[in-house]
Order: sequence, then structure tokens, then C-alpha cells
Amino acid sequence: MPSYAYLNKQFVPLSEAKLGVMTNFLHYGTAVFEGIRGNWNSQQEQIYLFRLREHFERLHNGCRVIKIDLPYTIDELCRLTVELVEKCQFKEDVYIRPLAYKSSQALGVRLDDLEADFLMLVIPWGPYLDMEKARCGISSWRRPDYNVIPPNAKICGLYVNNAFARSEATEKGFDEAIMLTPDGHVSEGSGENIFLVLDGKLVTPASDNHILMGITRDTVIKLAKEELGIKTVERKITPEELYAASECFLTGTAAHLTPVAEVDGRKIGDGQVGEITRKLKQLYSEVIRGSNPKYLDWCTPVYKR
Repeated sequence: MPSYAYLNKQFVPLSEAKLGVMTNFLHYGTAVFEGIRGNWNSQQEQIYLFRLREHFERLHNGCRVIKIDLPYTIDELCRLTVELVEKCQFKEDVYIRPLAYKSSQALGVRLDDLEADFLMLVIPWGPYLDMEKARCGISSWRRPDYNVIPPNAKICGLYVNNAFARSEATEKGFDEAIMLTPDGHVSEGSGENIFLVLDGKLVTPASDNHILMGITRDTVIKLAKEELGIKTVERKITPEELYAASECFLTGTAAHLTPVAEVDGRKIGDGQVGEITRKLKQLYSEVIRGSNPKYLDWCTPVYKR
């Protein structure tokens, strides 16, 4: 089934969505993006877009950082997304990529005096980390400091740092990388936030640990508190604490909730999926597919029923 994109203020087949080779952001990473999940519920024959508004709020914030005046309100972006996904008529999990970018056909390193535009595309996409449990390695590539690139905006140019880390990990036989802060504390995966279970409590790097403030991260913190009665401690984490954790998992829009069985060749707990991780994974799966009525306000249905 063909997919579609939104480009130049119109819907076009994805295969026909083209940009000029001089487009500024292609050369300098001067763009911000989001990743949004549409999760297919086969029983209801419905795709639910998860926490759509929060994704576009973060995109708007990123645009301010990179000096893009996005000519769409959050409500308009939400409506466009529903219309685009509905047009594609997929009956499977999908991934939506909105992108606000410096669109001037001009070279030169700067943010000012450049035009900007917006595009969005939809593709079918299953789990980003397609495995029951992941083997991770601590990367030699560290997260950039705050005065290098702001880590809480999804700036395209920043992600070459993540690509270095992920490629290093896979070349060493791992599934994913765990990146440290400039001062050596645990930060995040190459595309996910990270949680540990220590003494029965959830522990995750705090906002000042060079992390992206993930929407899935926030979801898991709320589900853990509301459904399991487990509070999350947000603080600095040393690599030694990571090795000693009884459970560990990664969270992200693309990766969902992925258990971690091993870090740097050391088993996490007994190397199996832990009880808290398993419960949260099940809860999260139900919530994102619109199967838990308590959290339906997080889910935007696509198809009219």
C-alpha cells in the first residue's frame, strides 16, 4: 500500500516527495524533528496516535531553539497528522516523522536569514529494537555538553553523535549503545531513555544529565506510579550502579519499552526480563493501543468509526 507525505502544503505520494540538493538543512543539520507512533489495534481496527499533542509541543519548543518560525499551530499539526495517516490506510503499526527545516536553497553556516518549511511522512514500522531483550555496551562516544548542542531539542545535526555510538555498539556485537554524560554518568541510549531497578525502586537519569526528556519516559514514570505504586527517582547514575541493577530497560517512541539483559558482557539481574519491567511493558503496550480506558486521552484515533 503506497504511503503519503505532506510537503509544500499538500499531500503527495511519498515516492514523489522531493527536496532540492541545495536545501540548507541537508548540509548543516539545521532542522528539528519528531518521531510519533501510530499503534494498530486489530480488535478495534483502529490506529491510535500516542500523545500526539505532546510531540508537537516539543517540536514547537525545538523550533524556537533553532530559530524556525513554524507557521502551524499545535492543533493544526494534530489535524494534519490524522489526515495524513488516514490517507495512507495502513492496518499495522506506523511511524510518523514531522520535520521543520531551514528550506532556503543556500549554503552557509548560520541560522538567521534563512527560510523555513515543514514536512511530514508516514511509513509502516515495527519495533525499532526488534528483540525480547537487548544486549548493550557503554559507548566511548559521550553526550554533548549543553554549550555544544542543546540535548533536549531533537535537532537533526545532533544525531550524528547518536549514530557514532550506535554503530560502535553494533560493530562490537551489541544491540544498542548506552552513552555517558561528559563527566561520566549514565545518560541515555542512542535513541532511548534508560531506567534501572535498584532496591525495588525505579531510577533514571535526571533532566540535567544531558538527556532528551522523552515522552515515553514520562509515560512510564506515570504508569509506574499510578498502576504499580512505584515512584521514580531521577538522579545521577554511575556505570557501576548500572552493572549492579536488578533490572534495566530502555524507553522511546520507536523502541517502546525494551528490556536490557546485559551491559558490557555483565548480566543485569539474572539476565531475564524482570518483574517490574514485564509489568510496565504490558501496561505500556495496552495503553498505546487504546486498550486501557483510563488512558484514552493519550490516544488519538485515526479512522472514523
